[in-house]
Amino acid sequence: MLFYLFEYLDTNYDFPGSALFGFITFRAAVTIILSLLISTIFGRRIIRFLQKQQVGENIRDLGLDGQVEKAGTPTMGGVIIILATLIPVLLFAKLGNIYIILLIITTLWMGAIGFIDDYIKKFKNDKDGLKGRFKVLGQIGLGIIVGATLYFHPNVTLKEKLPQAQQQEILTANPKVESSQLFKMEEKSTKTTIPFVKQNEFDYADLITWISPDLAKYAWIIFILATIFIITAVSNGANLTDGIDGLAAGTSAIIVLTLGIFTWVSGNIIFSDYLNIMYIPRVEEITIYIAAFVGALIGFLWYNTYPAQVFMGDTGSLTIGGIIAVIAIAVRKEWLIPILCGIFLAENLSVVMQVSWFKYTKKKYGEGRRVFKMAPLHHHYQKSGYHESKIVTRFWIIGILLAIITIVTLKIR
Repeated sequence: MLFYLFEYLDTNYDFPGSALFGFITFRAAVTIILSLLISTIFGRRIIRFLQKQQVGENIRDLGLDGQVEKAGTPTMGGVIIILATLIPVLLFAKLGNIYIILLIITTLWMGAIGFIDDYIKKFKNDKDGLKGRFKVLGQIGLGIIVGATLYFHPNVTLKEKLPQAQQQEILTANPKVESSQLFKMEEKSTKTTIPFVKQNEFDYADLITWISPDLAKYAWIIFILATIFIITAVSNGANLTDGIDGLAAGTSAIIVLTLGIFTWVSGNIIFSDYLNIMYIPRVEEITIYIAAFVGALIGFLWYNTYPAQVFMGDTGSLTIGGIIAVIAIAVRKEWLIPILCGIFLAENLSVVMQVSWFKYTKKKYGEGRRVFKMAPLHHHYQKSGYHESKIVTRFWIIGILLAIITIVTLKIR
């Protein structure tokens, strides 16, 4: 909202300082500061409110050190993250930008699913919360909305470089030509980024056009199915990772900050040209959303690090996963998620391996056997005698390493 106000003041009255709001970097800086302030200052008030409402976590005794002491700690703290993200975005982002609209929908949609789940657990005394099928239906619904919008909306486009021969011809005629003149017109595309292949590009349409080129018109089905899968997988991965103090919030902050780098570069025609990566018009506005989200996560960590004063609950974890997935898809870096979100992937796989092996061995030997001492993976290390703060710190370090590897893959072709 403030963006449009200052844009109006700059255009009509040349108001001092109003031109600053035209710069992504300035708005991102202001956004992250405001988000941090909201999450830290108002976060304490929200925690007190949750305590008064007796919204405390019901802890099941799993035999983990320090677990019993956490009983009664306020949950549903994901509300802090949601508010500290949305308020700065509404103030400083271009609200007409389709990417911002999708991210606001994602935040409210996944936040609602998580909130209902937490509400049922706490106030309906149902430890299972919202039935799994309803969660999946919600994730599928969001996947359809996001996938269909990104495929069909006219403002979701790519701008690719002209063929090398044509570029050379233009440069020969005018050596001082601007980078933007070496690009084609904006066009719809189902291309995305994939590591370790030539040009680091992959087109979803290729999955069916090898059968017949006429099938290209059905590429939207493949794209939407991929979107559903990614949103479901990442949101569930973030949910499983939220098991010890500070793990999900800290890991997510690293992931989102990395996506922020991709977003800013992909939306800048000069840097995308220099780094030879996809140029995506208008996607740079997501940088504002990411700034708010990172500020909210770091502010939440103020209260969520060991010993936690509040838990995010499914209200936070499902929302975090959904936002990460949608940002990655919008920036066309979704197939870098297995590397970038390696912590989420490891947590997911540990549960799948544990459950599958237990069922298989029980059927074969009459007694279930385990791969890990406990799943998800972070509980395995707790059972091995590591303090949870050490586990979290080391997972953060691994997360930073994975983020660096993810960035490096863009130049490994």
